[in-house]
Amino acid sequence: MTDTAPAAPRRPKNTALETLIATFAVFRDCQPLAIGIHKTIRERLPDMNASQLRHALKIHTASTRYLKALSQGETRFELDGTVAGIVTPEQQKQALDTLRERFRKHAERRKAELQAQEHQQKLLKLVETFNTR
Repeated sequence: MTDTAPAAPRRPKNTALETLIATFAVFRDCQPLAIGIHKTIRERLPDMNASQLRHALKIHTASTRYLKALSQGETRFELDGTVAGIVTPEQQKQALDTLRERFRKHAERRKAELQAQEHQQKLLKLVETFNTR
């Protein structure tokens, strides 16, 4: 038995998101996106499936990296990097609240995992103690 925790399972690759990241710097750089950017993407990449695009945008905009950028950013950007509006204080707060909740839940899960590991180790010590008799 090892003391290292198993690696978190990897999400399957999302080809639509990979295409967006490879094509547009605003995705690579994780800059706050313009409101309604999906319409511009559909114009630029008409062959991209609409449901795959929605799913890719959902993954991207829910990522920790994007939420951090949104919570700290003041400007939204179009696909070509031009300014396309502002990030409102309410949007910044919502992103920050989402991050805080995500980190709180992660800390709770980690604490529970550590407690379970400690409990398991105590049980193993008890088994060893009583098996030697």
